[in-house]
Amino acid sequence: MSVQVAGVLAERGDRALGDRCPLERTLGLVGNRTALLLIREAFYGATRFDQLWQRVGVTEAVAAQRLRGLVAAGVLEKQPYQEPGQRTRHEYVLTPAGHDLTPVVLGLLQWGAIHAPDDGGVAMTHVGCGAEVRAAVRCAAGHDVAESEVLVATRK
Repeated sequence: MSVQVAGVLAERGDRALGDRCPLERTLGLVGNRTALLLIREAFYGATRFDQLWQRVGVTEAVAAQRLRGLVAAGVLEKQPYQEPGQRTRHEYVLTPAGHDLTPVVLGLLQWGAIHAPDDGGVAMTHVGCGAEVRAAVRCAAGHDVAESEVLVATRK
């Protein structure tokens, strides 16, 4: 049986739709404000602890806790660096799993620019041609897919 969920078709079996949901697991790993802002800053090129906590505007303790969680989740990894005459420290860099969040981060930036605008904001453009970059839903065959054409089904 298929049911319509916010314009998306969802295949219901004998389990509740939310059971085994990857969205719920993902939100558990990266779904709080501080974690998402730390990921945003990593995308913007910030790697050092002082840059990260100051740009996000949280305390060092909160940033350290969230960064530990993002490292444990495999989104960021710690890499040692040492400046001359200083002790070894660590910077935080995106892993391949972290880079896989690119469409999510771009989608949130796009949504915010449209639905929660302010006087400033950001513009997302393609470096190669200057055209606007937009998050999109496409199937593996390359077709743009409307929300009403998405089927979410549990795997057997």
